[in-house]
Amino acid sequence: MTSEGLSQAVTSLSEPRKFDPTFRGPVHNRSCTDVLCCVAFVIVILGYIALGTVAWIHGDPRKVVYPTDSYGQFCGQKGTNNAKKAILFYFNILKCASPSVLINLQCPTTQLCVPKCPDRFATYSEMQYHHRSNKSYWEYYRQFCKPGFDNPNKAVSQVLRDEDCPSMIVPSRPFLQRCFPDFITRNGTLTVANRTAFKDVLGETRSVTELRDAANGITSLLDAKEVGMKIFEDYASSWYWILIGLLVAMVVSLIFILLLRFTAGFLLWFIIFAVIALVAYGIWHCYEEFVALKEKPSADVTISDIGFQTDFHVYLQLSQTWLVFMISLSVTEAVIILMLIFLRNRVRIAIALLKEGSKAIGYIMSTLFYPIVTFLLLAVSISYWAVTAVFLASSGDAIYKVMPSQPNCMYANLTCNPETFNKSNITKVCPGSQCMFAFYGGESPYHRYIFILQLCNLLVFLWLVNFTIALGQCTLAGAFASYYWALKKPADIPPCPLFSSFSRAIRYHTGSLAFGSLILAVVQLIRIVLEYLDHKLKGAQNTFARFLLCCLKCCFWCLERVIKFMNRNAYIMIAIYGKNFCTSAREAFFLLMRNVVRVAVLDKVTDFLLFLGKVLIAGSVGALAFLFFTHKIPVIQEEVPSLNYYWVPLLTVTLGSYLIAHGFFSVYAMCVDTLFLCFCEDLERNDGTPGKPFLMSPGLHRILGKGDQSPKKSKG
Repeated sequence: MTSEGLSQAVTSLSEPRKFDPTFRGPVHNRSCTDVLCCVAFVIVILGYIALGTVAWIHGDPRKVVYPTDSYGQFCGQKGTNNAKKAILFYFNILKCASPSVLINLQCPTTQLCVPKCPDRFATYSEMQYHHRSNKSYWEYYRQFCKPGFDNPNKAVSQVLRDEDCPSMIVPSRPFLQRCFPDFITRNGTLTVANRTAFKDVLGETRSVTELRDAANGITSLLDAKEVGMKIFEDYASSWYWILIGLLVAMVVSLIFILLLRFTAGFLLWFIIFAVIALVAYGIWHCYEEFVALKEKPSADVTISDIGFQTDFHVYLQLSQTWLVFMISLSVTEAVIILMLIFLRNRVRIAIALLKEGSKAIGYIMSTLFYPIVTFLLLAVSISYWAVTAVFLASSGDAIYKVMPSQPNCMYANLTCNPETFNKSNITKVCPGSQCMFAFYGGESPYHRYIFILQLCNLLVFLWLVNFTIALGQCTLAGAFASYYWALKKPADIPPCPLFSSFSRAIRYHTGSLAFGSLILAVVQLIRIVLEYLDHKLKGAQNTFARFLLCCLKCCFWCLERVIKFMNRNAYIMIAIYGKNFCTSAREAFFLLMRNVVRVAVLDKVTDFLLFLGKVLIAGSVGALAFLFFTHKIPVIQEEVPSLNYYWVPLLTVTLGSYLIAHGFFSVYAMCVDTLFLCFCEDLERNDGTPGKPFLMSPGLHRILGKGDQSPKKSKG
């Protein structure tokens, strides 16, 4: 910064500002701000709708839902020859290197739609041998051969060369609509249909572990599917009680906020000591469990020794689990107590702010339900982005590529046409090669820039999400500012302050909100790209590149936090004065800098208190849910549904309760931030004399204000 710029900044901090003596709350006579950005925002939304329309025209979600065979046909699609063939079968699964190859349909072997997976071991040679005496062998085997092939006497070498039939079949079961070997572990030994080995078409003995290596990770995926089915069953049998738990959390949150209106000081101190007591009880309980299990020899096994288990109750039988819990809770308890010791005066100040906030919310109760509007707008944005992303990903025509049977084929992976492939020179140069479906794509400009369009889709999505949040912040700030600047509360509060503030934000300040949201969206997009690059470079050996990437991620994380803080305060100033984004951000910044000590008091301490409130509500409802789902409430013990994992509804209720409490308390946080900025403005505008009375409450002025000034009391 130049010396001239520095002197201007110092002047902005020190010079007294000129104020309108008739100012009494949010300006009503205002004009549109950041019009160019508003126009750009509208154009982008129209372009986003056009992008979604084009994606819906070219895209086909069936490509995501249904697996595709080697001919580009969907398995299980109604109205086609594959209508009753919903499962994809791989001719030679040993050619598949990994589960990702299987799921992405890039395994270099013929893929066929079949009605069911094979349920036995068999080779083509065995089928030919038994076919002479029993025709049923061929009738069973042929359903896994190419459609139209009906020559069981064809030489094995020719069948394998032309890939008319699979060289062998193994017992399989469908997963993700694809046939995978039916792995079962018996007494620690991996088996398929009770076998540990089998013979291939050449008569060589192959181990079941070769199938596992070819489909590495499939067993864990199958376990995940089993766990997923059990979780779904638990949700199906406990959804009613989950809804009741969430309803209880909503009622408790509402009661909590209503109590804050009348007993804010007592209730906030109660929250602090209740959380301390709750964590202390957790430490004691973990210690008791740890001591009890320490005496059992079977409980000395470490968590890493048993690995991942689908039954999480197993972990509770280990002493190490309770030791980890106890240490974590002890650290949490120590942090809370130390914060209270060193920040006790700031906690008192934060409580005073929350008391004033509870009064504002008590007079404008409709603000508590505004998060529902934000939730609905976010749901629309997320749904539109997800659907558009799926349609973009499934855009394009079927692309076929040469799959050679020999490693040194010069035509390998080149694009081909299945209709003319057999007449081309490729089959002569590379005997046994096939023209197989690879993926969906195209050569048009639209298809070439699918990746760019996906990035645009992501950027506009982030922009809309941040705009929705900004709209909510500006709306709530305008409503709470109407409360603060009312000389006589609640008589001077304008009617319908929330709706009036929302109307002003939409009518006059869409451009300003879009401007601030765009800045934040760009930074978030850069962070996402950096995370993607970091994921790609995890296996890289370039230490400098990893270090540079880590530094960039840290810098942009800090930048995002700063922008969020500045935007939030800029939206408050926009709601009050109706100025453009840059002017509002600058005035908010210098106003906060002139009150930097008070900002340090407000920023984290009030957030900490509100966080404790969320934890107390979520913890209380979660504890009640734990007692219910573990059959520890005798009165309603018979009503508890039978569950595979009691932690499924328990975690759902606990996390849902925290989100519900967060929705209510986010209104509180915005209220406190708005009142604080209004308070700082009040101190600079007024001096407490009858001609310029303070509009803050006496208690708030006594704690945050200047001790030598006595404000004029106002009603409320």
